[in-house]
Amino acid sequence: MRILSVNVGTPVDADWAGNLKRTAIDKRAVPHRVQVLADGLVGDEQADKQHHGSPDQAVYAYAGEDYDWWEGELGRELRHGQFGENLTTSGLDVNGALVGERWRVGGAVLEVTKPRTPCVVFRNWMDESGWIKRFTAAARPGAYLKVVELGELGAGDEVEIVSRPDTGVSVADWFRARHGDRDALRRILAVPGHDARWDEMAERVLA
Repeated sequence: MRILSVNVGTPVDADWAGNLKRTAIDKRAVPHRVQVLADGLVGDEQADKQHHGSPDQAVYAYAGEDYDWWEGELGRELRHGQFGENLTTSGLDVNGALVGERWRVGGAVLEVTKPRTPCVVFRNWMDESGWIKRFTAAARPGAYLKVVELGELGAGDEVEIVSRPDTGVSVADWFRARHGDRDALRRILAVPGHDARWDEMAERVLA
């Protein structure tokens, strides 16, 4: 399990980028090692702080294997960082990771918090017909992470899973349940100590 690419970006003006008309979704690979601070990678920024600026979304990871799958689906090459992720991984089951799972990457420790939710900026950026619906159906969302220990990381670094809850909610199940998948929601309800918000959703979805 390792990092294929470390990607950063800064906001630019874009007429297609939702109401804000600015976006930093265009992440590009950097050849050097990058410092990880509490709010994310040095050199990386977010334009929409309301939806992308919280500590629980400091870093976004996406699997290289999922890029391979998408290339087959879309019939075109996709570069690392194209989905707006900071870390492109190899050999790591990003979508199967449990919320609360911790990874050591280089000198930093990161904790899985939740899946990515596709938005209008992502849709317009990809310029693929029915993109949000297709991305949602594929259930390969990638994972947001918060920073537990500051450090430095770079392409080629190994990813070590240093802790994992005995039971928990996977990134993929969170994503599927959030989009109305009843089986995924039932799996979450079976997890001891799950967030009460899932019970509220179950009352609406499973009624």
